[in-house]
Amino acid sequence: MKSTKYIVALLLLLATNLLATNAIADDEASKVRIVLAGDSTVTDKAGWGAAFAERLAPGFECVNLARGGQSTKSFHDGGWWKKALEQKPAYVLIQFGHNDQPGKGPERETDPATTYRDYLRKFVDEARAAGAKPILVTSVVRRNFTAEGKLESSLAPYADAVKAVAKEKQVPLVDLHQRSLELMNKIGPKAAEEFSPPHPTLPGKLDGTHLNAKGAASTTQLVIEELLTVEPSSKTWFKPQDVKK
Repeated sequence: MKSTKYIVALLLLLATNLLATNAIADDEASKVRIVLAGDSTVTDKAGWGAAFAERLAPGFECVNLARGGQSTKSFHDGGWWKKALEQKPAYVLIQFGHNDQPGKGPERETDPATTYRDYLRKFVDEARAAGAKPILVTSVVRRNFTAEGKLESSLAPYADAVKAVAKEKQVPLVDLHQRSLELMNKIGPKAAEEFSPPHPTLPGKLDGTHLNAKGAASTTQLVIEELLTVEPSSKTWFKPQDVKK
């Protein structure tokens, strides 16, 4: 009799655990998936990706496929773009430019007037064909100031190319380049240092390209503010208290 009761209790426990597991799986499957495609300035460790994911409401999830050293060309040719679409996202945020610039080698370099735009168009078309909504994001600026304390961005031609493709393809545009440029010029070089992690190869120097936790949080706020303006559905993406910030 005791063994029968034990077996019944065990079966009930297993059934309860199975139901709970299925409920969790169903909850995860029902989440709206947002994929990030980009370079190191979008990654979790050196960019704004993790800070962005933390701001999402419970019904949304972020899959960050941004990778360090990537350009539009290498992200596509290396198979990362294919992996992004395989995630079956509802939305794809796309930010490149830093490694598309001259001096990065033929496997990465693109021309802002031609090939860079061609890859962006390809991303937009293929995302839509896969059932995802693409959102283009201009490059966050490098925090390199002139002797006069002003920031002049070498990424402007690439930001302009993103704007042109967004207009051509009728894609929502997050103009992070302009917003981050305005912010850096507002706060100045000394305050901008608070956004920078230690330089990985130059002891005692700061990294003016990548982001520490404060830089990631501030940049994410700019991204969210832009999204709320250009993508109406994004009002549901974030926690209510964050939308009001």
